[in-house]
Amino acid sequence: MRKLILTSALGASFASPALAATGPFFSLRNTDFVVLLGFLLFLAILVYFKVPPVLGKLLDKRAEGIRDELDEARALREEAQTLLASYERKQKEVAAQAELIVANARKEAEAAAVQAQADLKASIARRLAAAEDQIASAEASAVKEVRDRAAEIAVAAARTVIAQQTSAADRDRMIDESIAEVGAKLH
Repeated sequence: MRKLILTSALGASFASPALAATGPFFSLRNTDFVVLLGFLLFLAILVYFKVPPVLGKLLDKRAEGIRDELDEARALREEAQTLLASYERKQKEVAAQAELIVANARKEAEAAAVQAQADLKASIARRLAAAEDQIASAEASAVKEVRDRAAEIAVAAARTVIAQQTSAADRDRMIDESIAEVGAKLH
């Protein structure tokens, strides 16, 4: 099989139009020779006008530009990775701060609830104490009023009883003694 492929490839090259041309090779009638001369002339013109060094410089310049762009792309990539890492770090810090703020807010809310409950209990205790004081005051006032009224009734009853049982001479003597006693206490 390999021999068949090799012979067919060689046979195709031997069957080319260049081998089909008849006559001498170095003739202007031979198309292969004319093409060869044209190609050599083209190469000579390129060398005469110094195109290969210019092409070399252009290719070198292009290669250098590509190399610079690659370096810049690498630098930009590294900078982007640095920025990404920085942003990820900042995002983690912000998330941690947010969690801390939420935790502190919860603690403060719980503390405020406990404080409000304590304040409410203290307020209720103060109001109960004030109500008890008012009740005690009203009770004391009522007791005083009852005592005063009882004393008034007792004095009136005693006056009536004394007025009925004492004589005019005894009354005068008692009034004089009372006046003397008050005078002694005032001086």
